[in-house]
Amino acid sequence: MDAYAAVVLAGGAARRMGGVDKPARTVGGRPMRDRVLAAVADAAPRILVGPAGPVPAGVLVTREEPPGGGPVAAVEAGLALLDPGTPVVALLAADLPLLTRAAVGELLGHLDAGHDGACHVDGDGRRQTLCGVWRVAPLRAALDRLTAERASGQPDGSAAPLAGAPMRALLAGLRVREVPWAGAGPPPWFDCDTDEDVRRAEEWAR
Repeated sequence: MDAYAAVVLAGGAARRMGGVDKPARTVGGRPMRDRVLAAVADAAPRILVGPAGPVPAGVLVTREEPPGGGPVAAVEAGLALLDPGTPVVALLAADLPLLTRAAVGELLGHLDAGHDGACHVDGDGRRQTLCGVWRVAPLRAALDRLTAERASGQPDGSAAPLAGAPMRALLAGLRVREVPWAGAGPPPWFDCDTDEDVRRAEEWAR
């Protein structure tokens, strides 16, 4: 798999950290979102969905509708900036400071013709869907399906039917390859939801 894009989701509320700009918190001296973007330096384009701030050169920035509308709304905003012919996109949370290019490459290598996506699973076998790579065509079709389903259930004709939708609703029906991490180093799917998580990531990043 040579050509792929990357969408990094950075619009979460970080309630367990008191509402701080979590992706801007540093691990190993670098903001977590910058570490994630560096892991997909060969992706084109690289898109950050979330509050605007200093980002590496060449990174596109957009915002989900409404702001803070959740991961599915952010996926929709990110995919809207992709060229129609983009074959594959990495969907990544912005709080994965231990993500590496090797881990992304592992996912790309497991995305075969029989699957719509590939994501890492943690030690308990739980899918880490925002540490995965996905074929754009079936992902767009899933967005269209979910938009139609949720819009039909909103009599007020909401302009943002995907606000608050969970990722599991978006990915339902897609063929997903589960990829345990067997490489060297810490688990790339480790996300930082608490201050303690950040401290653990700092120890691993040394």
